[in-house]
Amino acid sequence: MNHEAPLHDFMGLTFNLSNVLMITIASLVVFLIAVIGTRKLAMKPTGMQNFMEWIMDFVKGIINSNMDWRTGGQFQLLGMTLLMYIFVSNMLGLPFAISYDGVLWWKSPTADPVITLTLAVMVLGLTHYYAIKMKGAKGYFKAYKNPMTLVEEFTNSLTLGLRLYGNIYAGEVLLGLLAGTLAFSGPAGFIGAIVPTLVWQGYSIFVGSIQAFIFVTLTMVYLSHKVSDDH
Repeated sequence: MNHEAPLHDFMGLTFNLSNVLMITIASLVVFLIAVIGTRKLAMKPTGMQNFMEWIMDFVKGIINSNMDWRTGGQFQLLGMTLLMYIFVSNMLGLPFAISYDGVLWWKSPTADPVITLTLAVMVLGLTHYYAIKMKGAKGYFKAYKNPMTLVEEFTNSLTLGLRLYGNIYAGEVLLGLLAGTLAFSGPAGFIGAIVPTLVWQGYSIFVGSIQAFIFVTLTMVYLSHKVSDDH
């Protein structure tokens, strides 16, 4: 995992081309899943339509556990998008990593703190937007009578992004170490590392799924705190 990032300066800004590539791929995968899952809708869903309806029901359950459906129903598409995007992003770097000339190109985009913290800040921004939209300015500023609210929002956003990053990055680091063992330790080491690698692959899939679920759940919790009348 000791690889450099492909950085490129443009108009005074520095871009990580690996992040740009992986974000684009993750977005395309999610878009294709959504298109295939809704292309031929039927009264009796099968295949990908059944999968999409399962995701809809799953996200609906998350929303209902945090706020009433009349308030939270409008956030269903947001929850579905975040769930699929984060899950796909978490999975991209699990099968393999691709590096060229010491530069890492293929990895999970969520293994970079810039990406996960950006997602967290986006969620924070949406909570403020919907709070003003649904409660008005008076109701919005009423929540800030306690100065600790600002501190809590900062820490919530920080932990939301870093939790996702830490779990995915740690999983890819260990997979990289196991892959190195498979490649360079000879026949005995290769055989001995197969089982741990497969076990960790399966565990990483589980962790990636759980982290996508946690991110969406906390997003709905934060939205609920902003838009529900009982908060």
